[in-house]
Amino acid sequence: MPIFHDQDRSSLRRGYVEAWRKRREALPLEPLEHQIADVVELHPEYHAVLEQDTDALQRDYAPEGGQSNPFLHMGMHLAIREQVSTNRPAGIAAIHAALAAQLGSVHEAEHRMIECLGEALWRSQRSGLPPDEAAYLEALRKLSGGR
Repeated sequence: MPIFHDQDRSSLRRGYVEAWRKRREALPLEPLEHQIADVVELHPEYHAVLEQDTDALQRDYAPEGGQSNPFLHMGMHLAIREQVSTNRPAGIAAIHAALAAQLGSVHEAEHRMIECLGEALWRSQRSGLPPDEAAYLEALRKLSGGR
């Protein structure tokens, strides 16, 4: 069962705000809050949204509006990290390690991998079928020049 299965959008977003507040105030963090705060820390462009923007919890971030959704972006980082930590789909941990070594940055590797994950999820949504893990892994392998 997914961690966030019973939370609505506002609750999920409040979790980001709260984890970041605790990190800034050097308060104890739950393990998931620690993971969230680590991702937030890597994205200073989103700090103001989490610290000052009272409308951020309700805002729609439509692509047509030209704004990227900070919560979606950070959530994709968390998804990639979860996939890597469990090596599911099988082989993703090795791909991640190779790409991070090639790029010299775990964060940049995640950004590249997020593109592939987003594409896989978009295709799944359009087709009404589960994500194609084989196609997803192939797209990830191509990132680092692997086969």
